[in-house]
Amino acid sequence: MTRQLPPSKREATTLTDAAHMLAAGEIDAVGLVTRCLDRIACDDGVVNAFIWHDREAALARAGWADAQRRQKTGSPTLLGIPMAHKDMFDLAGRPSTCGAAIRRDERPAGQATAVGRLEEAGAVTLGGLNMSEFAQGPTGHNRHFGDCRNPWNPAFVSGGSSSGSGAAVASGMVLASLGSDTGGSIRIPASCCGVTGLKPTYGRVSRFGAMPLSFSMDCIGPLARSARDCAVVMTAIAGHDPRDRTSSAEPVDDYVAALDGATAGDLSDCRIGVPRNAFFDDVDAPVMDGFERAMDVFSDRGAQLQLIDLPVMDAVAAYSAVVSRVELASFHKPWMRGRPGDYGTSVSARMYPAYAIPGVHYVEALRRRGAVLRAFASDVFGKVDLIASPTIAKMVPTRAQTDVESGQPGVVAKFLSLSTNTRLFSYLGLPAISVPCGFDTNGLPIGLQLAGRPFAESRLLRAAHAYQTDTDWHRMAPSLRRLEKEETQSGQ
Repeated sequence: MTRQLPPSKREATTLTDAAHMLAAGEIDAVGLVTRCLDRIACDDGVVNAFIWHDREAALARAGWADAQRRQKTGSPTLLGIPMAHKDMFDLAGRPSTCGAAIRRDERPAGQATAVGRLEEAGAVTLGGLNMSEFAQGPTGHNRHFGDCRNPWNPAFVSGGSSSGSGAAVASGMVLASLGSDTGGSIRIPASCCGVTGLKPTYGRVSRFGAMPLSFSMDCIGPLARSARDCAVVMTAIAGHDPRDRTSSAEPVDDYVAALDGATAGDLSDCRIGVPRNAFFDDVDAPVMDGFERAMDVFSDRGAQLQLIDLPVMDAVAAYSAVVSRVELASFHKPWMRGRPGDYGTSVSARMYPAYAIPGVHYVEALRRRGAVLRAFASDVFGKVDLIASPTIAKMVPTRAQTDVESGQPGVVAKFLSLSTNTRLFSYLGLPAISVPCGFDTNGLPIGLQLAGRPFAESRLLRAAHAYQTDTDWHRMAPSLRRLEKEETQSGQ
């Protein structure tokens, strides 16, 4: 599909594009990293995607990557690729704030496994990205480091909690990023910002050196322009890590090779289920239109579409909330006792009730997870290979509409609506991907979510790549204008 981009959009450079340019000698790593650093200098005053970045260290690392390439050592794909990550990963000697005042001066000694594997492959880390405080919140509001803003229109939310990851990739400040996902925190910003975000199967990527939120639901995964870009990153970071006892020993696929087979684009062997229940409650018309058009693309690719009923959906939201809140409260107990005033009020207000949740409710929520997963295995994945839905059923809201500290009517409902369609797959530990599939009437992106069986990342990436072969939503990037002009236009 080829389209003339309107003035508010430009064509994006993907990680894969950049890797080809580096391999062909059209640009060197120093030049590529400089481009990203210059975009940060130009645009981050509007977007606020970064908590910190280190220009000098990044350029030194890029120079090293160029020397490695001349010597023909290192990964040919990731060598010299500029990235930045949600500021919750240990990066030896560098900040790891978790978006919180409590950790503003934190400098871990160790290195997170996922970031370490990317750097071993030659990636260049530019800095740490803004996030909801302690990964609590789907919008990107942050009282300590300032809100991360949507690069398509800064009056709107970027999504969260991996807010800076989505915004930095969308605006071209980096070519890929790591985020974390406990209830949708990779997929929500991917949807809001118009990029691709993959939440892997629970345990597929090591969480060693990453801030915990809910130890039985947390996942680490990539945000990038395209499914192919995410496949490149996943190939580097996936796999067992003895330092993370929850990481899986399941063999790792060659995710990039899964996109390149002779029949990779043929989806005639792919059954896609569209739920009759849940996911489409009160869906906004532009979102539904984008979803239906996406299903037409899959159908044209040969996929078999069918309506399905999802089991026990009435209980899943409650179970998910109990598990994540109790595990979050357990981790934060020492700080909540000794430094409660250092939390943002909206964050502490969500944690206090968790200390009153009875232990039997938490155990029940954990116990029921296996039963729900077995029901999905028989009633859903016995009939279809993937489940399709909008990533977010509603149009992207403004920051004012979701500022829970404002006390305005309807704010909490809009805040919570962002994660309604993503929490199920986090609770069950299933892999899910969000890809851009259009724009709403405000000019903000719309996301399509696909979910699959445990360790079905290759199938998800293959389906997403086939869709992106026939569409170009993932190649559209915003042309930023000044914040005051955007906010004037939207009445803020």
